[in-house]
Amino acid sequence: MLIDTHSHIYSEEFDDDRNEVIAHAEEVGVKLILLPAIDNESYDRQEQLAASRPDLFRQMMGLHPTSVDNNYKSNLELVHEKLFSQPHKYVGVGEIGLDLYWDTTFKEQQCKVLEQQILWAESLDKPIVLHVRNAYQEVFELLRRHGSIHYRGIMHCFSGTPDDAQTAIEMGFLLGIGGVVTYKKSILPEIVRTVGLKHIVLETDSPYLAPMPYRGHRNESSYVTIVAQKIAEILNISPQEVAELTTANTKQLFGI
Repeated sequence: MLIDTHSHIYSEEFDDDRNEVIAHAEEVGVKLILLPAIDNESYDRQEQLAASRPDLFRQMMGLHPTSVDNNYKSNLELVHEKLFSQPHKYVGVGEIGLDLYWDTTFKEQQCKVLEQQILWAESLDKPIVLHVRNAYQEVFELLRRHGSIHYRGIMHCFSGTPDDAQTAIEMGFLLGIGGVVTYKKSILPEIVRTVGLKHIVLETDSPYLAPMPYRGHRNESSYVTIVAQKIAEILNISPQEVAELTTANTKQLFGI
């Protein structure tokens, strides 16, 4: 059994063949797919897909950092309404975080939005799924300032340094490892060797960041098998062991 802990399979990129993509994922052993939220332009699509296959999909709710702008308060109100009116529908709060890669215009607003959503997650006793890009030190500083000693969650699509990985783990986070681990110049194999399976979950972030040999093409949940195979090679263990332990990590974190 494999779990893709991060897939945007509800996005428009899958409108022409979504059923086929889902069927292929199930054929290769993907039994659960977690759907991170983005913003109010995609919530309905996410909800509809999850309702169509409650046996396969689990939802999160949150406001993505790149969707934060001057209207963030109204967007946050919608997240709050959804989370607190039907908390049973969502296994976690995500994806949330800081993204300072393209633009830092709304850095202050992103920080406010992140901290508010962390508070909601704590209130509802739900894990958080963090999107962090060019902002690891800023996120760590915010988390320390927030005051919690230990967090529950995932550093999604982890792209930090080995030191960042150790800090994240010490704070209570699992590392979301996806297709980037297969790239030639990736430092993720070194990080995987260091931290081991105890601190890892599998993801695709589809349709983004497809693994080799599909890099540059649309990613799919079925490709999580490639990620599992690569991690097995790095750790010199069987893909089955990778599947079993990462699945157990995911189930324990999300209570599923």
